[in-house]
Amino acid sequence: MNHIAIIGLGYVGLPLALQFARRGVKVLGLDIDVKKTEAILAGKSYIKHVSADDISTQVQSGNLYASTDFSKVSDADAIILCVPTPLNHFREPDLSYVLDTGRVLAPYFKQGALIVLESTTYPGTTDGELLEVLEKGSSKKAGVDFHLAFSPEREDPGNPDSKVASIPKVVGGLTPSCLEKAIQLYSMAIDKLVPVSSCRVAEATKLLENIFRSVNIALVNELKIVYGAMGIDIWEVIEAAKTKPFGFMPFYPGPGLGGHCIPIDPFYLTWKAREYGQHTRFIELAGEINTSMPDHVVNVVFKALNAEGKSVKDSRILILGLAYKANVDDDRESPTYQLIEKLEALGAKVAYHDPYVPVIPMTREHAKYAGRKSVESVTDSHDLILISTGHDEYKTHDFSAFGIPLVDTRNAISIKKRPASYYQA
Repeated sequence: MNHIAIIGLGYVGLPLALQFARRGVKVLGLDIDVKKTEAILAGKSYIKHVSADDISTQVQSGNLYASTDFSKVSDADAIILCVPTPLNHFREPDLSYVLDTGRVLAPYFKQGALIVLESTTYPGTTDGELLEVLEKGSSKKAGVDFHLAFSPEREDPGNPDSKVASIPKVVGGLTPSCLEKAIQLYSMAIDKLVPVSSCRVAEATKLLENIFRSVNIALVNELKIVYGAMGIDIWEVIEAAKTKPFGFMPFYPGPGLGGHCIPIDPFYLTWKAREYGQHTRFIELAGEINTSMPDHVVNVVFKALNAEGKSVKDSRILILGLAYKANVDDDRESPTYQLIEKLEALGAKVAYHDPYVPVIPMTREHAKYAGRKSVESVTDSHDLILISTGHDEYKTHDFSAFGIPLVDTRNAISIKKRPASYYQA
């Protein structure tokens, strides 16, 4: 396989494209967003943790090219789909990006090509809906005229120890021959592969990974509130518990779930399970707890302002952090949006600060905030500061002289740097 195409040049597709290019594979990156393709061709990065020098090097070497012309997949030996799989307004799976991409490439991919879906989805998507779209649009038969596989992405943005090449890659194929082709593809770029018996097992593996995180985060979120009522610091409890060398893995509470995976993926299985007459009560309970955390944070804000003799209405609140996790520029599903919305609905005047997201981008869910800009600096010229994301910049900031309340949802501020009026939420 000398020539591959990767469709979707976001947080998953771009790092994967670069990894293949580094290993000498010719990579065509495709995206409907012309700003992304033009940035790549100019050797520029639009993702904080992706090096512009790396992009420029691979483009200049001839191993990486970007385009919005999907007909170019006709030259590719393998095509990897890294497109979004969000939920719709009814919290149901939205496969439109996957299936629309399949329809677009179906007339063009060549005989014998390998098509791999990496987007997180429910079991049965690859060998069901996607297969149907590809066969109908190409007049080719999966497993005979072309190969089909699923290999879930395992990106961890912001983690310097997380490298595409070293993260084991789960791979499942429609047929043994499809699996063999997928192994051949990924072995060119990834150091360790984990073959499984089917596309559905690979799809289910990704869901298990994210459901595991969602459920355990819900547990510590609930314990945060319970222990807080008892005057016990959940963060101190977790630090003590994680000294146990077996049978425990630390998870940490927060203001809600963010990112494209954990707030969304569990509900893909919940939706699909109903088709089989099954109910995912544990997953749904975890979802209820996690989605209720912004309300808990707002209640702590109430308490902090009341102690100052102020109401939420007309209070000036500065939220620190719009990104969903520390030290990244990814704002997808960030709980900060929920906090802004809830506090402004109560009459607060909310500003935000985030060195990684200086301007709020256009999003489907929060279009009304698009264009709002981060304040330039963190000062106490507000009535309250609320830390929503634990960026390193905030952890090193000294708030001890601030004369306003600070509500910390991430345990980001050390004791010496906390103001007199400090609240954990």
